[in-house]
Amino acid sequence: MAIKITDECINCGACEPECPNTAIYEGADDWRYSDGTDLEGDIVLPNGKKANADEAQEPIDDEVYYIVADKCTECMGFHEEPQCAAVCPVDCCVPDEEHEETEEELLGKQSYMHKDS
Repeated sequence: MAIKITDECINCGACEPECPNTAIYEGADDWRYSDGTDLEGDIVLPNGKKANADEAQEPIDDEVYYIVADKCTECMGFHEEPQCAAVCPVDCCVPDEEHEETEEELLGKQSYMHKDS
């Protein structure tokens, strides 16, 4: 499953540079599927959702850092454990029960976003 950041986040920003998928954004910041990935133009995500990778998307949270579930792979294909959770000083990076995925699905999403890995 994807990781989420709870409202206990202290906005330290330690998690953001650790994400290999650029799935973590500062509160109120727009995000793009193309940020930190090989995605561009019109895309169909592995979950069937259609989007334009280059278009700015609305922030998921206005107050604290947030994780885009469609881009989160729990660092599979890159690291042994989710790096955001490993560096978070207040343990607010936790599994997101609303976005449960198998290891196979997470690895498929990772290879879809990073064609050369």
